[in-house]
Amino acid sequence: MMLRDQINDAVKEAMKAKNERAVSTLRMVNSTLKNADIEARGAGKPALDDAAVLSILQKMIKQRQESVELYEKGGRADLVKQEQEEIAIISAYLPQQMSEPEMKAAIDAAVKETGAAGMKDMGKVIGILRAKYAGQMDMAKASGMVKAALAG
Repeated sequence: MMLRDQINDAVKEAMKAKNERAVSTLRMVNSTLKNADIEARGAGKPALDDAAVLSILQKMIKQRQESVELYEKGGRADLVKQEQEEIAIISAYLPQQMSEPEMKAAIDAAVKETGAAGMKDMGKVIGILRAKYAGQMDMAKASGMVKAALAG
């Protein structure tokens, strides 16, 4: 079952359960995915696959995490709670995130696979990580770890 179908089914379940936060969050996810589809179609690309959907979900979570930080600084506990609930709902559709030791092992394997010798090969390593571990790895954190591994 495609990720999109799971999200659509979850909207129906949330509506039946009268879970307003889940309904609004999942509808927002669907809206974001539709907009990305329209944008892709305009550029002559096919509809989004699961990997692209995962990428969009990760961006949505990152946006909410940034909002949480700002709301905490502003003393808006009500909005912090709302954003955290949305993060929890969206996160349910992401694969299990890799632990730091798992990320390090994956990075070491990618470095060996590409034969990366220095910083100029960082793009190759990140490309392999994106292809193999989309949605399972925080690419911002992985980028720093790859940089450290290639720097020696």
